[in-house]
Amino acid sequence: MTKSIDFYFDFISPYSYLAHKKIKILREKGITFNYKPILLGGLHNLQGIIAPAFIKPKLDHMINDCILFAKKDNFNFTWNSNFPINSLSLMRGYLLIENGKKNLYLDIMFDGYWKDNLDVSKEDVLIKLLKKNNFDEKYFLEGIKDPKIKDELKSVTQKAHDKKIFGAPTFVINNKIFWGQDRLNFALDEY
Repeated sequence: MTKSIDFYFDFISPYSYLAHKKIKILREKGITFNYKPILLGGLHNLQGIIAPAFIKPKLDHMINDCILFAKKDNFNFTWNSNFPINSLSLMRGYLLIENGKKNLYLDIMFDGYWKDNLDVSKEDVLIKLLKKNNFDEKYFLEGIKDPKIKDELKSVTQKAHDKKIFGAPTFVINNKIFWGQDRLNFALDEY
């Protein structure tokens, strides 16, 4: 039986970005991750949580914390001046993109938002990124409106809530939940 670590993420989460960067390195070492896209705002609503983005002292701490972690791990990181954005289209897009292109899509959207300071929630910015990387933007823009894709994102988010997941990133392995990019090593201990 092959072990894998479920990785619940949202592009809006800077900690998901930092975790994704670490996961890319770990994948090269043969560790398997299952990316589980959730709508973080929806999950917060289900759990009755006010996001740190809306609590000024927490937001200030989060910005400094992310900069420290990125610097320590030598990751290119810029706090996005458009934070927070509505990530609904991006998260639906991940579900829509064919499996062979999902890793490219992850890199494009995470880097666009957390490295290049782009407002990837704006359709014109999104279209430029899709075109630049040979994605069919018409297929994308139509596909993210498909009720099946909408329902799938709702379902994954609801299942995360039902598992008592409350934030992103979250790692799940052996029915154990590890919240936060700084808990990745604990998840790896279960691998």
